[in-house]
Amino acid sequence: MQTSLKQRPKSKGQRILTRIWQDRVLYLLLAPAMLYFVFFRLWPIWNMRLAFFNYKARSAWTWAGMKWFEIIFSSNGFFTILGNTMRISFMKYVLMFPFSVAFAILLNELRSSRMRRLVQVSTYLPHFLSWVVIAGIFINILSPTGGILNDFRALFGLPAVDYMTQKETIMGVLFASSLWRSLGWDSIIYFAAIIGINQSLYEAAYMDGATRLQVIRYVVLPALITPMVTTFILNLGFFLDAGFDQVFNFTNDAVNSTIDILDTYIYRLGLTQGQYEVSTAVGLLKGVVGVVLVLITHGVSKKLTGTGVW
Repeated sequence: MQTSLKQRPKSKGQRILTRIWQDRVLYLLLAPAMLYFVFFRLWPIWNMRLAFFNYKARSAWTWAGMKWFEIIFSSNGFFTILGNTMRISFMKYVLMFPFSVAFAILLNELRSSRMRRLVQVSTYLPHFLSWVVIAGIFINILSPTGGILNDFRALFGLPAVDYMTQKETIMGVLFASSLWRSLGWDSIIYFAAIIGINQSLYEAAYMDGATRLQVIRYVVLPALITPMVTTFILNLGFFLDAGFDQVFNFTNDAVNSTIDILDTYIYRLGLTQGQYEVSTAVGLLKGVVGVVLVLITHGVSKKLTGTGVW
């Protein structure tokens, strides 16, 4: 009887616990990342319920229903801020999208490996700079007094332009700074896909008399469809996340009405004015819209191309 007890198979839960104990060192290494996601990702999701309650410190919250959402949609300023967010997001996630693909293709066309590495390093580095540093660089370059760009304009007798305080030019500044920071980094996934193309496809194309442009069109671009579709769908999930750090560092009183976005609106309501319920409601709207956009684009992509996120 004792022998039969020893040979009894372990339950599924016991087997899982045994494997965890055997790999306990790996799980200890994983623990900090898991704790980060629990406290800074899962716990905030649970506390998004604040959007439906009246917040009271050190006392029970009371049910408010859709009160805070009604306040948001009845505010005239909200729709202006929403429009600003959509314009900046469209600029970042749609207009800038082809630049990364084109840059990866051009990078692959460089025949000198030394030159390719130099270009890669010089274009990847801006990604690791904070927006505080980048804003300082652009403010100095675009300064109406002593800025490089305005000094160049002066050579042709053109008047100085304060690009940072003009509503007509600030969007271009955001676009240029964002492109400079992300161009090289965003192109990595496409460049990796190009490197993974079977060399026999190139050889077959050249044997058939294809030009370089035809090789790019019929060999390179088809290999980029899957990463392009996947990246585009995932980016749409952040469509209302227009970039708090960038806007916060580039904004000023002269252009705030043009580039004020939902993230800065949430910051202003929650941290400076203490309207936690309203800021939480705006954040919840952002999340819901992001999920809906991902689901819609995923479904459309599956029907049109057969490729989606999952």
